[in-house]
Amino acid sequence: MTAAVAESPVDALLSTAAIRERCGNIAAAVTAGHSRFFSIDRARLTAAAERVTGVTRRRYPDLAIPYHSRWRHFEAGGIDRRGELGRALAGRAPAERARAQIDLAVISVLLDAGAGPAWSYVEAESGQRFTRSEGLGVASFRAFMQGAFAASPADPWRVDASALAALDATKLAMLFQASDANPLVGLEGRAALLRRLGRALTEQREIFGAQARPGALFDALTGDGQRNTVAASAILRALLQGLHRIWLTGSALDGVSLGDVWRHPYAGGAGPTAGWVPFHKLSQWLAYSLFEPFEWAGVTVTARDDLTALPEYRNGGLLLDTGVLALRNDAEALVAWDVGSELVVEWRALTVALLDELAPQVRARLGAPALPLACILEGGTWAAGRELATQLRGGDPPLAINSDGTVF
Repeated sequence: MTAAVAESPVDALLSTAAIRERCGNIAAAVTAGHSRFFSIDRARLTAAAERVTGVTRRRYPDLAIPYHSRWRHFEAGGIDRRGELGRALAGRAPAERARAQIDLAVISVLLDAGAGPAWSYVEAESGQRFTRSEGLGVASFRAFMQGAFAASPADPWRVDASALAALDATKLAMLFQASDANPLVGLEGRAALLRRLGRALTEQREIFGAQARPGALFDALTGDGQRNTVAASAILRALLQGLHRIWLTGSALDGVSLGDVWRHPYAGGAGPTAGWVPFHKLSQWLAYSLFEPFEWAGVTVTARDDLTALPEYRNGGLLLDTGVLALRNDAEALVAWDVGSELVVEWRALTVALLDELAPQVRARLGAPALPLACILEGGTWAAGRELATQLRGGDPPLAINSDGTVF
């Protein structure tokens, strides 16, 4: 009998159970009054749920709410860009279409950190101007359709490691129309991230295949098409195991980069992982964005709610702007915080924990008890947070974060 392989400390931080456990520990400490930064007023969750419900009904009156995924940004301006990709891939097998869709989603999500308030993108095909996440989504879609991430012009609708290796900030600036007059936050960081992605695709052949492309995840997770179900947590774990080398946050354990995992005094835990709180925000956003390519290929994604709410400034901003969270010192809102600071880690942990508490209230008000968390985010919490930010601060989040474009 083969002995079971013990889980490594690093592996223990790759699960959504660990995310919820550590975020719950921090929320309990804040509830008990131990925080230097925040207080929680759970009575205000009712008003927050009502706001999210109202926004959801306005945006999706038939309650046919899609996932909160990158594919929503490909619909910006009312244009069916997924259909455009589908026409380009007409005649290919479902598995090959899924690989191309996964390629697109991966490259686009990794480019979807905050763009900053001064950047915009004009789509030549529609003449429309887009900003922030929609702009990044449309710009990355157009770059993909042009073959910017492919090794061969003869097969442009894919992402290849060799093409990513040659990508620099100058080329990315051209693709995204970035300039001194149209500055894109974290441009150098984004280009470096994509080059690291290229190396990870080459080094992780057991996940990304002989072709070294993100789309090979489809084959790895379906047993080369032999299985027609895949667990949401399996998608996330494959992404975390395959891409952990691309994150340069400075967080590391046993010499292994942890990515979006940070220290907090109330995180709890035992052994080598004590004090660490994982978030894996971009990886979870990417996992949500891969649900649809699997489903379009006939593969059912199970246990979707194992993934958590995304701990970013729209969901976190909703909680601050509705008074569920409050700063103990208003002056903290005037400071630009590093992503690894105790205040930001705490804010993000509270976002995960409190959105788990908010979600059942939203489901009850919508009369949709089985509504997936990914749809509540879309309906939803992210949109309501963005609307409040626009009304209160012209779109800026309630707290300023110093980010290189790979966390937020």
